[in-house]
Amino acid sequence: HVQLVESGGGSVQVGGSLRLSCQVSEDAFRRYCIGWFRQRPGLRREGVGSMDPDGNISYEEPVKGRFTISRDDAKNTVYLQMGSLKPEDTAVCYCVRDSVSGSWYGYNYWGQGTQVTVS
Repeated sequence: HVQLVESGGGSVQVGGSLRLSCQVSEDAFRRYCIGWFRQRPGLRREGVGSMDPDGNISYEEPVKGRFTISRDDAKNTVYLQMGSLKPEDTAVCYCVRDSVSGSWYGYNYWGQGTQVTVS
């Protein structure tokens, strides 16, 4: 049973930074695409960025240049470093994992989410 546990959310001032962590229960997590999603108030859940097993990373336009995804294989943990935060970044952020190893197939495992509030 795969579990993803996010941490690191909180309140931060405009222009500030925050680092989210996502610990994945499965040792083989590096073989899967891992992503970050968010749900802003009143809006649909949207992608933030993702990393494939080869370490290739992509970001959605609203966060490009401000957010960084990284991975620590020894800790089974993926990070989302968020900088230059804006009020519109306020959201519940989720870590997700693909259902199939290798190339992206579809995210099937979700964490419980962590709240990020920017004001």
